[in-house]
Amino acid sequence: MELRWSRYEPHRPRPRPLRRRLRSLQTRTPQARQGAEDRPSPRHPIRHVPEPHGADAGRGRGKGRAMTFQREETIGDCRLILGDCLDILPTLDPVDAVVTDPPYGIGESSKNFASRGKLASADKYSRSQWDDTPCPPLALQFMRSLSSRQIIWGGNYFDLPPTSCVLVWDKMGPANDFADCELAWTNLPKAVRRIRYLWNGCMRKERAVARVHPTQKPIGVMEWCLGFLPDATTILDPFMGSGTTGVACVKTGRKFIGIELDPEYFDISCQRIADAYSQPDMFVPAPAKLRQEPLL
Repeated sequence: MELRWSRYEPHRPRPRPLRRRLRSLQTRTPQARQGAEDRPSPRHPIRHVPEPHGADAGRGRGKGRAMTFQREETIGDCRLILGDCLDILPTLDPVDAVVTDPPYGIGESSKNFASRGKLASADKYSRSQWDDTPCPPLALQFMRSLSSRQIIWGGNYFDLPPTSCVLVWDKMGPANDFADCELAWTNLPKAVRRIRYLWNGCMRKERAVARVHPTQKPIGVMEWCLGFLPDATTILDPFMGSGTTGVACVKTGRKFIGIELDPEYFDISCQRIADAYSQPDMFVPAPAKLRQEPLL
């Protein structure tokens, strides 16, 4: 298969139906706007566009916020966008599912975790403010409006509805002030599920995979997440980071849309996803060679 990698660098995002709909809603009276939002669109019958409120008022739309859509790469079936997800999410068409690991806002990079040792220190990565602020509530609303299924790591830090299905990643690490497990909020109609996947410095699985992001998830854990979405063809990750969700999508034959704000991590994601297309899977056994059986 020939790998297609094309670049698109617009001055502004290409117009999409949702962007035009947002602008038209803003010009109407409150009564007319409420009626229009309650009426399902023939093309997108289940989409609801969240209105910004509170700390997010004025973000993501209108003249008060400049566009940050800076660059777009297409690698195979993966569409990667450099920019602010609050600007880009309203321009996207619906997807099958969102699988993402947004910033939790717990100040992991503040050097307040002295007992974690040099191998786990956050300041060895290029960005030092990657976890100063949590995922904006408006971004969570957009993610839930664009997809019918969501898996959001760190969901215990955000204001999300109650759920019957929490995904638990047991890191199998030693006793220290790292969390023993990480939790992902989902809206899947399932019970709680757990994966035990060693992730502790040089003792971790996937030793051949470089750690290039402070909150980088194992590819195996993200593939495990995608296993709960068997019918999802297109996966969206608005906080792409180093691109692990995209790599997992490549390895499981999914289409992927990733958004990343930081140019350096964006370039890392592009390279990792391109490598995933060109290299055999190191963690999944290769399929057995086909052998023709005799007819008699």
